[in-house]
Amino acid sequence: MKIDLNCDLGEGAGGDEAIMPHITSANIACGFHAGDEQTMRETLRLARRFSVNAGAHPGWNDRENFGRKEETVSPAEAEKIVFEQIRILAAIAEEEGVALTHVKPHGALYNQSAMDAELAGAIARAVKRFDADLILVGLAGSRSIEAGRKAGIRVAAEGFPDRGYNADGSLISRLLPGALIESPEEAARHAVELIATGNTDTLCLHGDHPNAAVNVRMLRDVLERNGIEVRAFV
Repeated sequence: MKIDLNCDLGEGAGGDEAIMPHITSANIACGFHAGDEQTMRETLRLARRFSVNAGAHPGWNDRENFGRKEETVSPAEAEKIVFEQIRILAAIAEEEGVALTHVKPHGALYNQSAMDAELAGAIARAVKRFDADLILVGLAGSRSIEAGRKAGIRVAAEGFPDRGYNADGSLISRLLPGALIESPEEAARHAVELIATGNTDTLCLHGDHPNAAVNVRMLRDVLERNGIEVRAFV
């Protein structure tokens, strides 16, 4: 059994260099919800240095709320927003000699598209229009995964060891108790449970989590001790 291990980076949390050696895929903020040209370039260089897959992490253009406030736009506008962020990161990645492998939406954009078929379709179209070889990462069992498959692009179903889930498989709102799993030990146990469901291709640990660096080291150790190979999906 194998699993990809990804993390949202380039968001200014400060622990990227400590996290990068332990993951296989990095989702890099593209300047809308967080990051700028310098952080994108630095994170791409870290990914190259540690042989980690690099992907775009587009979000709503909402730095004030870190992209975690829901927005309502037309599918055409959503497609434009996502496409532009992929384009920005890809241009810098080309200069740094790094090939992008995937796209994973951020925050409210991610959660909304998991439930909204039209928004999910817009994101999938943006990914396919930019590069049909890119992999779309989305919540396991969500509209995002369905939209990617319908668009004819590859998808990676994602689970969150450091997040709590609702009964319907959606993530508990960060405004509610139980949304964040603070204990590295509990996050590691949750990861093994998610993999056991058989529908998870990649696990995400949040780079802005207070225990991010500890979580990722412990998680990788637990996975390997359970006979699960940590390996990039590309």
